[in-house]
Amino acid sequence: MRDAKAMAATPADVIEHPNAYAFVVDMPGIKGDEIKVQVENENVLVVSGERKRESKENEGVKYVRMERRMGKFMRKFQLPENADLEKISAVCHDGVLKVTVQKLPPPEPK
Repeated sequence: MRDAKAMAATPADVIEHPNAYAFVVDMPGIKGDEIKVQVENENVLVVSGERKRESKENEGVKYVRMERRMGKFMRKFQLPENADLEKISAVCHDGVLKVTVQKLPPPEPK
């Protein structure tokens, strides 16, 4: 159940280009080195990490409202058969993670 909540709370777009797939995931307030991108089971792209609340609370200061989601997050994407698992890159800029997975060249016609 926790995985389902973590996945539902992490919006993403998947875009197909002629030579690659792009996975664009909103990651506001998370540094690039706090995000883990990996492939599991040879065909599932996993983006995960944890958004932590500021641990510094000054005396007399309290939250009046807490709406921003904290805790672990994760998204899993089934990769197509023509995804090249050797050519995956990830860039995080301004709170948006973009993972690019190149496509394998089409098979030669016989």
